[in-house]
Amino acid sequence: MKNRVSKFCTVLIAATMLISCDRSFEEINTDNSKINTPTAGSLLMPIQYNMSANAYTRANNFTFDIMQVAIDFPNEGNTLSRYYITESTGNSYWNTSYKWLKQNKEMYDFAKQQDDKNYQAISLVLNAWMFANLTDTFGDVPFSEASRVEDGITQPKFDKQKDIYIKLLEDLKLANSLFVTTETLSDADLFYNANASTAGIIKWKKFCNSLSLRLLGRILKKNGEINVHGKIQEIFNNPTMYPLMTSNADTAGLDISGVAPLLPPIARPQDFTTGRAAAEFFVETLKSNSDPRMATFFSQAKDIATNANLGYKGAPAGYVQGTAFTYQPSNMNQNLAKAPLKILIYPYSELQLTLAEFAQKGIISGSAQTFYENGVKAAVEQWGGVVPANYFTNPNVAYNGTLQRIMLQKYVALFFVDQQQWYEKRRTGFPVLPNNGGLLNDGKLPQRLMYPVQTKILNTTNYQAAVQSIGGDDINVINWWNQ
Repeated sequence: MKNRVSKFCTVLIAATMLISCDRSFEEINTDNSKINTPTAGSLLMPIQYNMSANAYTRANNFTFDIMQVAIDFPNEGNTLSRYYITESTGNSYWNTSYKWLKQNKEMYDFAKQQDDKNYQAISLVLNAWMFANLTDTFGDVPFSEASRVEDGITQPKFDKQKDIYIKLLEDLKLANSLFVTTETLSDADLFYNANASTAGIIKWKKFCNSLSLRLLGRILKKNGEINVHGKIQEIFNNPTMYPLMTSNADTAGLDISGVAPLLPPIARPQDFTTGRAAAEFFVETLKSNSDPRMATFFSQAKDIATNANLGYKGAPAGYVQGTAFTYQPSNMNQNLAKAPLKILIYPYSELQLTLAEFAQKGIISGSAQTFYENGVKAAVEQWGGVVPANYFTNPNVAYNGTLQRIMLQKYVALFFVDQQQWYEKRRTGFPVLPNNGGLLNDGKLPQRLMYPVQTKILNTTNYQAAVQSIGGDDINVINWWNQ
């Protein structure tokens, strides 16, 4: 019996060897589970997911604190919500952004090789989104020489913010002309599902032109140095050539289903609320508006002695050290960290409130009040809320013709949209955030983040040139567009 088994095994091994002889060494050692020949389409989904998760994380870990949405609590030490900024505050944002900008460049290069105009256009849009946020955070940054190690550039120069903005606006205009709205994408698209329908390509085009208006709004003070008003009017006055978002259905964002790989950026929802409280300014802003999103955003405060509910009551940002609290403040709602959720990249509400500002300043035609009310309504509805019939009769919500009123509502609309609240506050001065006596940096809102330490060490010459150009590697240095 043993001899029969032995002979069978010998024959089987021999047969296997004969079959294997027909396969080359390269075939045997090829991992078929990986993408060995990338296409532009195969690179899109990882960029979308990872940069969206990065945007969500920045809102949660940075913008909430610096813009008095939520604060570390209880805390008596140096915290971000007290304007304590270090050299490492922007490290992860810098590194993550450049990692995915490199992959985005590769997507563009593949799209050029494959003559796929839709992927070229999408790459230009994503590039503008990511680089605008980088330069708005740090000032001058590596741009024209970034992600060019294959060209032998390991120490890229820092481009001036003005030059970056000019090029990004040119790129967005080019992207608008490249989109082929009669063709779908070849691979999955997490923003607009443009692989399933050409309607998604049209939405990409709307996102492209709406993003142009975000960038033009950011540099409004530079009208004259750059023809900002003319560029705004060119887009706004020609919706056929430059379509814009028209409803919340056009919002650029990522739906997190909770099914791998679309998992929430925060693995444990309890981490979202641990050591934190909702900030008084944000809570009171919504309370004064009788805002229907209160329960969506916050938990209720409790009396420490009786554990009775006190309604919605936040903790003051930068409170004086030694302050005694008789209540446990409201916290952020843990559901904001649970799937299903939508990560907002560019909400339709932002566009409408941007147009409200343009109309209020006489740059475009149309009713600033109508744009304003459209934006406020969309901001409520993007969180599943319903606008009460008498909402705009509330004197705290009603349009009053001022930029301050528009920007307060834009601040709320930009809840959880990467760092946009911070950029817009720096640009306009609104909303007016209170100093509760314990803020550092002389109570002044930081205007930028310091360059990462690694950049100082590995790209010293170009780092020093950039620092001299902008006026110092200091959090109070004002960016070009705000000078």
